Amino acid sequence: MLRIVAIASLSALALAACSDSRAARDEIRVVGSSTVYPFTTAVAEQFNNARPDMKSPVIESTGTGAGIKQFCAGIGPQYPDMLNASRRLYRSEYDSCQANGVREILEIQVGIDGIALAESLNGPGLSFTLADIYRAVAANPGGKPNTARLWSEVNPAFPAIPIQVLGPPSTSGTRDAFVELILEPGCKAAVPEAEALEDSDEEAYNAMCTRMRNDSAYVDKGENDNLIVQNLVTNPNAVGIFGFSYLEENAGRLKGSALNGIEPTYETISSGAYPGARPLYLYVKKQHIRPIPGLQSFLDDYVAAWGPDGPLVRKGMIAAPREIRERSAEIVRRGIALDPAVLK
Repeated sequence: MLRIVAIASLSALALAACSDSRAARDEIRVVGSSTVYPFTTAVAEQFNNARPDMKSPVIESTGTGAGIKQFCAGIGPQYPDMLNASRRLYRSEYDSCQANGVREILEIQVGIDGIALAESLNGPGLSFTLADIYRAVAANPGGKPNTARLWSEVNPAFPAIPIQVLGPPSTSGTRDAFVELILEPGCKAAVPEAEALEDSDEEAYNAMCTRMRNDSAYVDKGENDNLIVQNLVTNPNAVGIFGFSYLEENAGRLKGSALNGIEPTYETISSGAYPGARPLYLYVKKQHIRPIPGLQSFLDDYVAAWGPDGPLVRKGMIAAPREIRERSAEIVRRGIALDPAVLK
């Protein structure tokens, strides 16, 4: 696997620092999502194999939220060129980029992933509704502090074993997507008045539907999804939350948990049937493409790798539908900047 450099040498960058990024460093720098990280790393390996005279891209697994802060901090060689993101940018984040001089951003959907819930092959074999998950990990289900300690308190059909959910931190795009795709719909399924509350009292809605508990029932395992995998293997009663690629990669040790009766598989996620399906993104500073050596070639390599028969699917990515792949390829080819009107 490509050796990852956590902190690039800044001495060379300082010589080239300028606001418009005309003077470049000599390697590509990427920050962001731990879910997208292995796919971008795979492209970087191919990039290096084809261009042994060029420096290895520097790829950091910081989490989507932390990566966005670095990406949007400014233009110039001291700032990242690209952002791996397991959710779409928010309009407020785009505006922060703009305020710091990051004027044109390419938004490239590189594929699809699913928020998978999984357990050890020796686990109890739980199958959840979205309401079950909400009652288990929301901070205030139904507007009251969560006191459930056993799965049987969430659903009488479940065994009387402790709720132990291992998942991503608040800086993670996977956690943001989990809240949007699973926790909020679970809240609306479990609490009839939640739908109306979303429009009438946003603060109360967020307290009831989007905040996750922070006691021992939900354990923040950081940005290292492999650590969650290891913990599940040693703790058969725990449930983990991570990207589908980690479940597929560890199929000999883990099994996916169904949501609303639908198992997390390549087919159910690609079709959109699985409730936790989500797009994966790469964001690129257009102002960096010409100054940074090899950046356009790196993007071209990504386009060549994301098809249904490509190496990224073999790494666990789910290929986006053909029309999305074609649109993303056009964005790369023509340098089409993101229209902020599409952001929330």
